[in-house]
Amino acid sequence: MYKDVRIVYMGTPDFAVEPLKALVNAGCNVIGVVTVPDKPAGRGQKIQSSPVKQYAQGKGLRIMQPEKLKNPEFIDELASLKPDIAVVVAFRMLPESVWTIPRIGTFNLHASLLPQYRGAAPINWAIINGEERTGVTTFLIDHEIDTGKVIFSEEINVSENETAGELHDRLMVIGAELVLKTVKGLADNCIKPISQENLLKTDRIIKSAPKIFRDTCRIDWSKTAQEIHNLIRGLSPYPAAWTEITFDNGSSIQAKILRSSLIEKKHNLEFGSIKIDGKNVLQVACSDEFISIAEIQLAGKRPMKTSDMLNGLRDLIPLRMI
Repeated sequence: MYKDVRIVYMGTPDFAVEPLKALVNAGCNVIGVVTVPDKPAGRGQKIQSSPVKQYAQGKGLRIMQPEKLKNPEFIDELASLKPDIAVVVAFRMLPESVWTIPRIGTFNLHASLLPQYRGAAPINWAIINGEERTGVTTFLIDHEIDTGKVIFSEEINVSENETAGELHDRLMVIGAELVLKTVKGLADNCIKPISQENLLKTDRIIKSAPKIFRDTCRIDWSKTAQEIHNLIRGLSPYPAAWTEITFDNGSSIQAKILRSSLIEKKHNLEFGSIKIDGKNVLQVACSDEFISIAEIQLAGKRPMKTSDMLNGLRDLIPLRMI
């Protein structure tokens, strides 16, 4: 019976809260929650707990916050709980001394259809690369990151204008259901995990999902409108694609582009050139067509509709994005 199985849960951000909530609501026996130590955050540098800790505290769950996962005291504490299953969602890479402790095994929820998009940012890269389908996967943790045997996966469509933030929220809910399904399957010993090598298709290139850096986020206006649109939505709302706007008086400012749409209209303008329709529409020339910018965040300002930005510029005219 899955409710008798002793579960240790490991996670940190909002994405990891929903699966923990699903386990608690289903009456599962969550005997401990492992998350990152509290740390200062924000302008005031106030000490802040992870979203997973905040939820776990509210439910009175036992919480562990090791500085180092190889710490002998932590490993002894974890072993003393005699867990049957460890569930890992958006957490750190585990040492073998940790993931081998649970009697049945340790599994991870990953926000892609493995073996595609192994790595730190699968949601972002799936959209940046223009994927029309993605999903979530549960797999048994092994020595190499994101390479263990697949337990279950759930596939969904990605809409043409969906942002990473919107896809994140959908996958979070679907992933929570998949985690509960996986716990039940492991508890009942009724599943046969599949090696990722057996899921590889010889005609498909395996795409990775490495960590995203600032240089990744800079918009290259010499690319196609579709590529730029995918980059913008794949990085929205965070960390956000960025560019630099130059104005007719010679000044410039950095800006994050948070939402855009494709304009299927050929042109002979230099890429990065800006077209403005009154005080409402701002279009940017890419290598082939235009994109229209709907939401923008100027440096030091809050996100705003492009129309609000144009109305606030007064006599300044944006000429180009670089």
